[in-house]
Amino acid sequence: MKPLLGILYLLGMLVPWGLGYDRSLAQHRQEAVDQAVTPWRSLETLETYSYDRYHPMEEIYQWMSQISKKYTEAVTQHFLGMTYETRPMYYLKISLPSNNPKKIIWMDCGIHAREWIAPAFCQWFVKEILQNYKDNSKIRRFLMNLDFYVLPVLNIDGYVYSWTTDRLWRKSRSSHNNGTCFGTDLNRNFNASWCSIGASKTCEDLTFCGTGPVSEPETKAVSSFIESKKEDIVCYLTMHSYGQLILLPYGYTKNKTSNYQELIQVGQKAANALKAKHGTNYKVGSSADILYASSGSSRDWARDIGIPFSYTFELRDNGTHGFVLPEAQIQATCEEAMAAVLSVLDDVYEKYWYSNSATKMASTTMVLSLLVSFMCLL
Repeated sequence: MKPLLGILYLLGMLVPWGLGYDRSLAQHRQEAVDQAVTPWRSLETLETYSYDRYHPMEEIYQWMSQISKKYTEAVTQHFLGMTYETRPMYYLKISLPSNNPKKIIWMDCGIHAREWIAPAFCQWFVKEILQNYKDNSKIRRFLMNLDFYVLPVLNIDGYVYSWTTDRLWRKSRSSHNNGTCFGTDLNRNFNASWCSIGASKTCEDLTFCGTGPVSEPETKAVSSFIESKKEDIVCYLTMHSYGQLILLPYGYTKNKTSNYQELIQVGQKAANALKAKHGTNYKVGSSADILYASSGSSRDWARDIGIPFSYTFELRDNGTHGFVLPEAQIQATCEEAMAAVLSVLDDVYEKYWYSNSATKMASTTMVLSLLVSFMCLL
């Protein structure tokens, strides 16, 4: 039996053509959303850009361009691919020059269109790193050994549609069944036990898994890029809402990953850091254990191809506002999630560099000791 949260979450997914969808109710809710969200603004400069507001895609595009021009020494914008509706997908690479061999942290947001708080967090994360890396020794230390790759909006077509037409739209906007049905759930389209459980092969359904594994241009772009870098990627973070959860693999099976206990420990430490910020409680566990079964997720796929740390963050809230989280909660949500992500990065850094440094130091000490002993014999 699915946990209550999973049931409530699924009930919140009702959209046109879905069971129980009420057009008048949806219209009423859309009107409520329109009143709650700051009206579209003329395009802002980077200095006046508001990180505590939701932004339409055109503003996010401009923000990416402007921030890469302002912080040229630390961030570059790169083309990833094209969406179904031929919009460009760009990611930001945050990187400082270093003589050290570097590993990669991947973060994507907005794979589900209506989860607006997720792209808001990606922007917040980039802003925090770039504004603080010069003065914050921890962040600067991270950047000596890590590069951050951030995709602020993965499902761009769906995100645009959620602004213009249907605030609660979830899927992409690919056309199926001779143009009578639209959208694939991109987080059911990755090649991880594709469409075996918690997904549908019926296009009208909300969890439609696509016509085959990685059938969508958006998932192809992401998976091809990640595959090309997988030897260097040590952490894969995908940001969602809602539910206040830190989810680890797997969703398609109750079986545990080989590093399950480590993932739980790192996740729980992150949840504790998050709670310390504003008192918000997040649960930690696999999707199959604490949410619901699902196949074809990017998180599970990332772990299956060998990326050791792979997490889904389900941001605020627990259902009071659901996908329509008020702008008044953006800052607190992002502050606490930032604390959690930095906690994860702490553990990744310690695993890959502190232990290596300790080993090198021990080896150096042993060599020096032997050298001193040899000198004493002369």
